Amino acid sequence: MKTFSDRIKIVITVVFVLIMGILGAMRLMKIQVVSENGDSEIMSPLSERNLVTYTKSTKATRGDIIDCFGKPIVQNNIVYSIVLEKAFFPDENQEGNQILLDLYYLLREKSYDIKFSLPISKTKPYKFTGKEEDSAELIKRINLNVYATAENCIDKFISDYEISDRYSPYEKWIISAMRYELQIKDFAINNDFILAENVSEDIIIEVKAKSITLKGVDIREGSERKIIQGNILPHEIGTVGPIYAEEYEELSQKGYAMNDVVGKSGIESVMEETLRGKNGVEEVTVNNNAVVNSKIITPTENGKTIKLTIDSKYQQKLQNILDNFLDSFGGYNGYPSDCGALVVLDAKTGAVRGMATAPTYDLNDYLENYDEILNADNNPLMNRATDGLYRPGSTFKTITATGGLNEGVIDGDTYFYCGHTMNYYDMPFNCTGYHDYISVSRAITVSCNIFFYEVAKQLTIDGLVKYQNLYGLGQHTGIETGDSAGYIASPENYSDLGLTMYAGDVIQSGIGQGEMGITPLQLACVANTIANEGVRYKPYLVEGIYDPVTGDCIQKTEPVINETIELNYDYVYDYIEEGMIGASLNMPYEHRLSDFGFDVAIKTGTPQTRNLKSQNSVFIGYAPAENPVLAFAGIIEDGEYSKYMIRDIIQAYDECYGISKPKSK
Repeated sequence: MKTFSDRIKIVITVVFVLIMGILGAMRLMKIQVVSENGDSEIMSPLSERNLVTYTKSTKATRGDIIDCFGKPIVQNNIVYSIVLEKAFFPDENQEGNQILLDLYYLLREKSYDIKFSLPISKTKPYKFTGKEEDSAELIKRINLNVYATAENCIDKFISDYEISDRYSPYEKWIISAMRYELQIKDFAINNDFILAENVSEDIIIEVKAKSITLKGVDIREGSERKIIQGNILPHEIGTVGPIYAEEYEELSQKGYAMNDVVGKSGIESVMEETLRGKNGVEEVTVNNNAVVNSKIITPTENGKTIKLTIDSKYQQKLQNILDNFLDSFGGYNGYPSDCGALVVLDAKTGAVRGMATAPTYDLNDYLENYDEILNADNNPLMNRATDGLYRPGSTFKTITATGGLNEGVIDGDTYFYCGHTMNYYDMPFNCTGYHDYISVSRAITVSCNIFFYEVAKQLTIDGLVKYQNLYGLGQHTGIETGDSAGYIASPENYSDLGLTMYAGDVIQSGIGQGEMGITPLQLACVANTIANEGVRYKPYLVEGIYDPVTGDCIQKTEPVINETIELNYDYVYDYIEEGMIGASLNMPYEHRLSDFGFDVAIKTGTPQTRNLKSQNSVFIGYAPAENPVLAFAGIIEDGEYSKYMIRDIIQAYDECYGISKPKSK
């Protein structure tokens, strides 16, 4: 029989156990996670005391970008990072402060530089640094009034996180900066904080050796975006980067964590959803700071592989052709020739087979020396192939010819007289030669201005505008990474430019000398439309999406027709092609286009620039003329003889992709 004293002891013991259970439960209730709908959920203990279950995201590996033959352009390498895990990081501020400071010194001793976001100088008197909006964001985040000083901010960190006076002012700044980094990266039970990425082996060894004192610190395997061929289409490949504060609210709704990366430009951006993959969800059970169980709730889906339409070998050859030409040929009329662009399309589909711009850059240099590239001469950050706007010059005569022939203004036997000069509204307009009576095919071959002045007069500006639109000028091409729409020669666009279109401007527009801005990519599409007798394909860079494990094609890009010019006469392109083949025969021997075993169709132009004191050199074309495989365009700023690159463009294409010798069209 139990005595009264024994019964009291039992009651006390039961009460003590109950109190400890309640306190333990209250402690565990501090751990929160974010549910799928974004609401905060309190984690409840399981049947055993001190047992807590929470979920966390498992990162998907970003997909590779490869060329059309499978050669990697951008891929991922395995790297190791130092990660802080909220579930195991001390709740007690002073203990956490010491761990953060120890990590800082460990990394500094190993020459690893931590980048801080705290916009305050490291030494007294404290001052705000960087942009005004950065300091405003800091003040708002730590709940100070808008008039707070940098000193007030540091004091707030010291107070909120109980930063001890035993630390030096510099160490207090370091702890404050690291605490701020945890804040802006939303350090939480389900959102680990990546302190240092791609750390060296000696850092890994050091961290593991100190694992007992570095609570909540882990070494985690991950992937690093690695640029394998940084000189291949750098403008179009683009970059990835961290999520900025202003982006996070929107991206968080799509499942991104603050420490994720996101595509910032180019293919990396426009194919973000495909490349990113889908993060998984892991359920973790912890007992007394030790993981006792984990299971996958949602499996990770790694990003898909993006295969491009270009052969990286051909792309490099094309860039070399452009660069070598600029090095070998001087400028025009005293102006240096340092800039240009080339575009090559698959004539049967519109796929981009090569796209070069000069000057250009390497993506690795972009990441390491951005300011140097930003401030370099002639703006290498601009992709002249897709965003450079130029007058098309005499290459436009193919468009005027299309309109004239298709509208019945002329036919193959229409002749106009060229005596070098014609008067129009008492103004003289000149040709480059004396061509006597000349028809459309011959006029294209010798580039007779007066013939096309006459055609433009009869087409009127309405006719010229119609065919500019049909050829896609003044419009975005639809390429995945985007381009400039440019502008056409029309009364409306003249007005937008603050100009008035006169009768003389109409006929000048008929030879490509009007006020118009056309990209080399648009010119390549013009060439391809002629090659396909009025069918205009949308250019594209992505050949398809592939499974990263099996290599199977998941989705293949199919050719898309943007426009079809309805032909009123079936001979329209016969006469244009005849003239373009004739133009290809007027070449010096070393640049000849007559010995390929097939005909080449080209048209060149020399539009005037710089207040008529200089000129650009432009060409368009396709080959083989009888059964086109490639269509191309190019421009050299302040230069001449750009057509001398055409032979090399075709030869390199044959070496990389192959060109069969057609018997007939």
